[in-house]
Amino acid sequence: MANLAPLAQLLDASLDPRQNKEAELKIRAEEKKPGFALSLLQITASSDFQYNTRLASALFFKNFIKRNWTDVEGNYKLPQQDVTSIKTEIVGLMISVPRGIQTQLGEAISVIADSDFWERWDTLVDDLVSRLKPDNPVVNAGVLQVAHSIFARWRPLYESDELFTEINHVLGKLSQPFLSLWQSLDAYIDSHSNDKQALQNAFAELDLVLLLFYDLSCQDMPPVFEDNLQGISALLLKYLTYNNELLQTDDESEPGPLENTKANIFEALTLYMGKYYEDFGRHVTGFVESSWHLLTTTGPEPKNDILVSKALHFLTSVAGNRAQVQSFSDPNVQTQIVEKVILPNVALRDSDVEMFEDEPIEFIRRDLEGSDSETRRRAAGDFLRQLSDQFEQSVTQIATALIQQCLQDFSSNPSENWRSKDTAVSLFYALASKGATTSTHGVTKTNSLVDIGDFFSTNLASDLQNGDAQPLIKVDAIKYLYVFRSIITKEQWQQVMPLLVNHLGNSNYCVYTYAAVAVERVLAMTDETGKPVIDPASIAPLASDLLEHLFSLVEKDRAPEKVQENEFVMRCIMRVLIILREGVSTVAESVLQHLTTITTIIAANPSNPKFYYYHFESIGALIRFTPAAQSEALGSVLFSPFAAILSNQVEEFIPYVFQLLAALLEAEPTKPLPDQYKPLIAPILGPALWEQRGNVPGLARLLSAIVPRAADELMSANQVGLVLGIFQKLVSTKVFEGYGFDLLETVVSTFPGPALDQYWLQIINIMLTRLQKGQSQAFQLRFVRFYHFVSSRDDKGLGADFFVAATDRVQHDVFRQLYTGIILPKTQELARPLDRKVAAISLTKTLADSQAFVDRYPKGWPLTCNALLKLLEDPPLPPTEADVVAELDVEDSSFGVGFTQLNTVRRPTVDPFAEVTDLRKWVGQYLKAADQRHGGRIGRVVNEGLSPDAKKVLSAYMML
Repeated sequence: MANLAPLAQLLDASLDPRQNKEAELKIRAEEKKPGFALSLLQITASSDFQYNTRLASALFFKNFIKRNWTDVEGNYKLPQQDVTSIKTEIVGLMISVPRGIQTQLGEAISVIADSDFWERWDTLVDDLVSRLKPDNPVVNAGVLQVAHSIFARWRPLYESDELFTEINHVLGKLSQPFLSLWQSLDAYIDSHSNDKQALQNAFAELDLVLLLFYDLSCQDMPPVFEDNLQGISALLLKYLTYNNELLQTDDESEPGPLENTKANIFEALTLYMGKYYEDFGRHVTGFVESSWHLLTTTGPEPKNDILVSKALHFLTSVAGNRAQVQSFSDPNVQTQIVEKVILPNVALRDSDVEMFEDEPIEFIRRDLEGSDSETRRRAAGDFLRQLSDQFEQSVTQIATALIQQCLQDFSSNPSENWRSKDTAVSLFYALASKGATTSTHGVTKTNSLVDIGDFFSTNLASDLQNGDAQPLIKVDAIKYLYVFRSIITKEQWQQVMPLLVNHLGNSNYCVYTYAAVAVERVLAMTDETGKPVIDPASIAPLASDLLEHLFSLVEKDRAPEKVQENEFVMRCIMRVLIILREGVSTVAESVLQHLTTITTIIAANPSNPKFYYYHFESIGALIRFTPAAQSEALGSVLFSPFAAILSNQVEEFIPYVFQLLAALLEAEPTKPLPDQYKPLIAPILGPALWEQRGNVPGLARLLSAIVPRAADELMSANQVGLVLGIFQKLVSTKVFEGYGFDLLETVVSTFPGPALDQYWLQIINIMLTRLQKGQSQAFQLRFVRFYHFVSSRDDKGLGADFFVAATDRVQHDVFRQLYTGIILPKTQELARPLDRKVAAISLTKTLADSQAFVDRYPKGWPLTCNALLKLLEDPPLPPTEADVVAELDVEDSSFGVGFTQLNTVRRPTVDPFAEVTDLRKWVGQYLKAADQRHGGRIGRVVNEGLSPDAKKVLSAYMML
């Protein structure tokens, strides 16, 4: 154990804020040593170390495995001996450690399983089954935790043969022992009903049984479950109604064993209701009655929130089922549901008001984001919406009467009964909206029996103007505008927008944040013609004050975690900058100052991925809309905080910095590289930065932006070969091959022919090897695109004949087979208009001037001509300036240390033949001029080699 002590001390130091950075760097240095992961596992397993040390060790182990288990191609990065030892030990270890540590190891197991299960780890299920003990809930919980860590991966996946092969492999070994375990656990609970500790352990196991039951059923119902559905349903119903005082908890905020178990049962019931109703339908009635009883007897305490919302989800799925919905058809039943189930769960509770006041950002996230579907209000609203979809007339009548009652209650004493108004508004949201709510447009379909505009002007408009209104009521009015933003007309928006902007100045955190959310979403909205609903010209005069105010909200408290706490305000800043477009130059100086200040503060401790994503998009907007001539000045200010991020290795920010630096350089591609960028060249050409997977897309783009601006330096330092070495590394992996080709195209179009002569043999060799061995459809298309890229640039000393000669150096006449087997057939599959245009130009120049196609490949001429005519049947339109920023929907972005694309600085599509606007006409004129140049040679080949139809089409083009 002695040799583990130094590592354990470093782990302890990593928990101390004063020395954690230094400790983490030392631990990262230890990672390079063989057996490092096993040392971490030993510390995690050993009760000789304190719990926190063991937890830190498990956390480092998880992160180490995430980074180092396999490369992008799925090959192990660790020595085989370590891989085998980890897989052998980790299951037994996970079973023996405390639950908090199990969670970390579970995530590591999930990463390992992602790459290895089941072909490279086919002993795992047998190992798990062999460890199950009928009367030992603690051991069983550990085994089931491992199983859930692995099989939960199936839940979001799409059906595929590989997936079902894996699931069948598991079911064949696990499903029968799993059911036996469940039955023995039921017997264990019955026989230990007076033993508190035994019951708690048993319910911890039951929770995992239910999670695993869901995992195993999520794609298809296992045959063993189908055969035993009667018994399974009886067990689910038994524990849905189960009660035992020994399991009840005094904690009002955290769910106890009974709440967790019942919530998990509802989740499984909702799955079976939606997916396997034909088999499950006959068992539903008992569950509906128990749900009803549970919902009318469960208290408002926060510990019941997840349980109540899951129960409501289940009833919503029942109400959405044609065969079952009739059980809700009686208006008396509907009245009972709305009054006794929906109303109490939509109403504000003391705990909600406390969260609004004490943890406003948490209140907002729960209220606005889809991730919080565990709130009672949302679940109750969904249930009401489903009922009103099925029984619109009667449910609307019942709910409207209740809404009026709540509003009267409020009017009778506004200061005391303000919660009644909140309840009325929440009920109205749910009743009025139909269909799915989208992140771009909010609610787009509404209940025809209610009037959205009238409800707002009668009940809510005054709250936006009344300075004394309760903050939560103001939030309701703002949220109403946000939810129904697509329904409100352009004219109405022009009236309410100034009121919304005013609320950004409100002193209440929730009020100004909701105002920021609503302003941002409305600014992003476009009408049916694609024009913004709010004219950007009306925002421009307010922009300076608006942005200053928004930045003051972000920077109010300069602690890194406080600065990045409120992603909603940052998103509003981003949207204002995008809306301003070129008008951004009027506020650029102060905006730049704020953004660089924020970058420096949050780089010390990145903690909110959404915030810093919007933050870097804001910098991207500034770069994109600053005139090219000023990009160098902009870059010189941004370079310092960016360089600090790179030198301090702030992993979360580095992929963004690479994209932004690339965008700055791309703004003026013909200018020399500014001096401050030159020290970046050596590290970019070295291997270390490329090892982090999330760096690669941004890094490849940055290198592609540096090459044209530092061509002379790269040639004089003999670094062209190093750049091509990176192309080789990228193109050898399926995930990054596209970036490799992007880089190669930049290299070929930048350097003069002689500088690349010595490399062509190797370049072609790399491609041909990939085409023979492991080529994907994507690789073939990129290869074809690259061929046309070279073949179309005869003016740069390239062209089809150049490519033929280059391939001859690898293997004589290999071009013949490449051209007819891959290039011509795959050309028709090119999807991007620009690629099709370059291909048409490449084929035309081959027909016009290639000597090889006259001397060596005369049969290739008519084949090429037919391929060209086929491309021109549907000529690509000239690419338009795609306004990617306007269609940006950042809700769909994925965040993390991986790569996240910045939409504001997407790499622009450059048309190398922008002067060719009418492609058919250009082809006709080019071939006509070539025919004259070559003394009528093209006309002769056309007459001899083309079909009558092809001749007719081609001569029509030549007449244009």
